[in-house]
Amino acid sequence: MKQWKKVMSAAMVTAMTVGMLAGCGGNDKNEGSSGSSGNSESGEAVFKIGSIGPVTGGAAIYGEAVKNGAELAVKEINEAGGINGVQIELNFQDDENDPEKAVNAYNTLKDWGMQALLGTVTSAPCVAVGSEAMNDNMFLLTPSGTAVECVQGENAFRVCFSDPMQGVESAKYISDNKLASKVAVIYDSSDVYSTGIYNSFAAEAKNTGIEIVAAEAFTAESKTDFSVQLQKAKDAGAELVFLPFYYSEAALVLQQAAGMNYAPIFFGCDGMDGILGVEGFKAENAQDLMFLSPFTPTSDDETIVKFVTDFEAAYSGTPNQFAADAYDGIYAIKAAMEKAEVTPDMSASDICEAMKTAMTEITIDGVTAKGLTWEASGEPSKEPMVVKIADGDYAVVE
Repeated sequence: MKQWKKVMSAAMVTAMTVGMLAGCGGNDKNEGSSGSSGNSESGEAVFKIGSIGPVTGGAAIYGEAVKNGAELAVKEINEAGGINGVQIELNFQDDENDPEKAVNAYNTLKDWGMQALLGTVTSAPCVAVGSEAMNDNMFLLTPSGTAVECVQGENAFRVCFSDPMQGVESAKYISDNKLASKVAVIYDSSDVYSTGIYNSFAAEAKNTGIEIVAAEAFTAESKTDFSVQLQKAKDAGAELVFLPFYYSEAALVLQQAAGMNYAPIFFGCDGMDGILGVEGFKAENAQDLMFLSPFTPTSDDETIVKFVTDFEAAYSGTPNQFAADAYDGIYAIKAAMEKAEVTPDMSASDICEAMKTAMTEITIDGVTAKGLTWEASGEPSKEPMVVKIADGDYAVVE
């Protein structure tokens, strides 16, 4: 995989998982499907793409973003003539960020006739669904599933960066730019995303001369009071605090740090994107916060400008990293299907076999990367950026 560019970019960023799952032939209809869009009711053959993620519950903001990004891409592709002249029908199922419900959603999509899956959005459900997809030889492309296990099968690929890569590159960036030599880490020990990044960060820190002076955990049951973890970091003399988890909890950390007059550098990963949108959060508490991200909605790149403009018009909100990953994911599926010359009358397994090779041969210029390619391991090869918040906005720092 290419080394990540160590650049700072203006952005408002957000980030989790994708899967392509096997099902019946593309001409089947399912009267009970929900959240679908397309033209199968006309009797014409379509490519049936399923998608799974949380649109209810605590992680709904991520699932909604993926759903919207995928729908926008499908709409554009269908209006431009589809995939080799064949329209796409998209069916999105809610998993509430629950592995068991994600598997149920997968089975519902299989019964519907799914031929490929974009999803799931979050890592634990993606791992559960990934096992089913691998057994079925279903092509899986996760937009935002960062856990290593999300792409363990030959059928599975991801748009986002993996947890280990984020941890490694975060440590390298901190070291290379001499941001700090003494670092504290606060992480969610109950979450595979957070622990995966922390473990790889800790391993790389040993190679870069970073001293981890405090490593403090919390769990899903104790994610509202971070005073103990922050006090230990402060007492240990940490110049930088690494926060490998999502922005909802990070907003509380920054708020509580401000309340105790502790102002180290705070550094996060792609889950940090969106923190300025947290209701009631004071932007000044995020001053100089830095985090890795593959997407910059404030970019002047023509492709990104069009995506952001169209997304805002359709959904009355700025797209985050999750929406961008899903958008690129649908276009990657299109490119791979066209490269493999698959047809809607093929079984999901046959489509998957053809797309496994095609995914390693395509290149797309998306909104998360130019020249985006994939390795046989399922990992993407693209250039991330580092975003810094200044004066209440995502700022460019060269």
